[in-house]
Amino acid sequence: MSEAQRRSLMVGVGRLSNGFTNGPIPLRSSTAVSQVNEFCYALGGKKPIHSILVANNGMAAVKFIRSIRTWAYETFGTEKAILLVAMATPEDMRINAEHIRIADQFVEVPGGTNNNNYANVQLIVEMAEITHVEAVWPGWGHASENPELPDALNAKGIVFLGPPATSMAALGDKIGSSLIAQAAEVPTLPWSGSHVKIQPDGCLITIPDDIYRKACVYTTEEAIDSCQVVGYPAMIKASWGGGGKGIRKVHNDDEVKALFKQVQGEVPGSPIFTMKVASQSRHLEVQLLCDQHGNVAALHSRDCSVQRRHQKIIEEGPITVAPLETVKKLEQAARRLAKCVNYVGAATVEYLYSMDTGEYYFLELNPRLQVEHPVTEWIAEINLPAAQVAVGMGIPLWQIPEIRRFYGMEHGGGYDAWRRTSVFATPFDFDKAESTRPKGHCVAVRVTSEDPDDGFKPTSGKVQELSFKSKPNVWAYFSVKSGGGIHEFSDSQFGHIFAFGESRALAIANMVLGLKEIQIRGEIRTNVDYTIDLLHASDYKDNKIHTGWLDSRIAMRVRAERPPWYLSVVGGALY
Repeated sequence: MSEAQRRSLMVGVGRLSNGFTNGPIPLRSSTAVSQVNEFCYALGGKKPIHSILVANNGMAAVKFIRSIRTWAYETFGTEKAILLVAMATPEDMRINAEHIRIADQFVEVPGGTNNNNYANVQLIVEMAEITHVEAVWPGWGHASENPELPDALNAKGIVFLGPPATSMAALGDKIGSSLIAQAAEVPTLPWSGSHVKIQPDGCLITIPDDIYRKACVYTTEEAIDSCQVVGYPAMIKASWGGGGKGIRKVHNDDEVKALFKQVQGEVPGSPIFTMKVASQSRHLEVQLLCDQHGNVAALHSRDCSVQRRHQKIIEEGPITVAPLETVKKLEQAARRLAKCVNYVGAATVEYLYSMDTGEYYFLELNPRLQVEHPVTEWIAEINLPAAQVAVGMGIPLWQIPEIRRFYGMEHGGGYDAWRRTSVFATPFDFDKAESTRPKGHCVAVRVTSEDPDDGFKPTSGKVQELSFKSKPNVWAYFSVKSGGGIHEFSDSQFGHIFAFGESRALAIANMVLGLKEIQIRGEIRTNVDYTIDLLHASDYKDNKIHTGWLDSRIAMRVRAERPPWYLSVVGGALY
C-alpha cells in the first residue's frame, strides 16, 4: 500500500469517524458478548472471538458471512453475535457486490488487481488494526496461502483463521510437500525425489537443504535421466510455479531438451523436479479439520474430476468410484500428513486415483477452505466456517457438538446443544473413532461468467436480472444480485449450486432441475446451459470420467465445428 493510498484512506477514516461504514457501528450487546465468552470457555477455548475481518470478496466472502450468521443464530439466538467487517474496492462498490451489502460494516480499500487489496498482506493487517477486529478470515485465493499473513497478524495479536505460517510454508512448496508425504507414508507418483527418504521423526516442518536438493534436477541432462527413470509421459515442474507457469508435459528426451529451459525461465530461481504423469486419473480429496491440540478429523471425501484446464467445474461427494476401504486409506493418509506439520484449521488433501489399478497418489494439501466445501457440509452436516471460528478460539474438536455427532458420540448435536456438550462431553481418540456414514450424495456446479461458445472467455458487465428458485434438495448462493454486475477484476465464478439426493443419480437429476431454474439477463455469458449438457453426458452419468475428460470433450467439439481447410481456401479464392 503506497503512502498516498494510506493518506487517502486515513482522510476517509477521519471523515467517517470510525473508518468503516454500512451504518454506525453497532455496539455488541453485553448479552451477546457474554454468550460468546461463555461458549468459548465452556468448551475449553482460550480466546473468544467477537469480531472478524473478511479478507476476501465475491463467493468466499458471501459464503462465510452467511455461514457465520446461521451459526450465530443457532448458537446465541442472534445472527449478529459476531461483528463481520468486509473489505470493499471501488470496483466492488460500483457493482453493488453482495458481500458488502450483507456485512455489518465495510472498510474501503484501493482498487485494481488483488495485489492492491485482497492479496496485500500489509493492507489486510492495517485494516484489521483500524477496525479493531479480533480475527481475520482469509477465504480462498488472494492472500489465503501466503505465510506472511498469519505471521504478520500473530505479531499484532490478531487471530488468523487458518494454519500457522510454518505449516503453510512447508506444504506450499511442491518438492517439500512431496517429501513430507513420503515421510508420512502417503503414496506419491514416481518423481525425481522418490529415492529420498526422511524419517518421520515428529514434526517435519523443516527439511534439511541437503535432503531437499537430492529431489531436484538442475540441468537438462539430469532432467532427461530423471524422466527416463520415472517414465514418460512426465511433467517438468518448478516448485514455486503456479497458474500454469513453470510446468511442461514431455513425452521424450527431445522434448525435455526443448522445454527444460522454458520451465527455468518462467519461474527464475525456483527448484525444478520431474514427476510421472498419471493418465486418465480421478481427482479425489479428503476434507480435514484440525485443532490446536493435535486432533485431526477427516470429514468424508469429494470427487472433483470434472475439470477444464485443471479448474474444477463439477464437484461431488462422497467418493463413489473407489471401494470404501480405499476411501478409509485416503482419510488415514490425509490425517497422518496433517499431523506431520502440526496443522491447524481446515485443509484439503488431494489425490490422483487410478480406476484401473485402484492405486492412489498424493497430489497436494490445500492449506485453506476450498470453494467446494459445502459439498462436505451437506454430507457431513457440519458448518465448516463456524468450525474454523471455534478452532480459532482454541476449542478442541472433541468439544464441538457437530464433530461429536459426526463421530457418533453422545452429547452431540448442533451448536445449539453446546451447553449440554460442555458439561457431559469427554475426549475421544480420533485415530480410533469411526465416523457416521455420509448423508446421501451431493453434486455441486460452479456458475461462471464465461462464454462456452468463445473458448470460455471471461465476460463482465451488468446483471439486470438474476433469479433462482430453490427446491427442497437444491440450494445456491451468488456473489451478485439483480442490478449488480461482474467487474473486470472479479473472479469468473459468481454462483455455486448444490443438489442433494439419496443416490448419485438422484443428486444429478436434482441438479439439472435446479440449473434450469436459473434466470440471468445482462451483459455477461454463463456456463449454465453448457453444464446441463455435461450432466446429461452418458460418461458422466455412468461415472466413467477422469481429469482429462472435459478437456478432451471440448477439443472434440472444436475439431467438429472447425471447417475443413480446403473450404477456407475455396472461400478465400471466391472473395
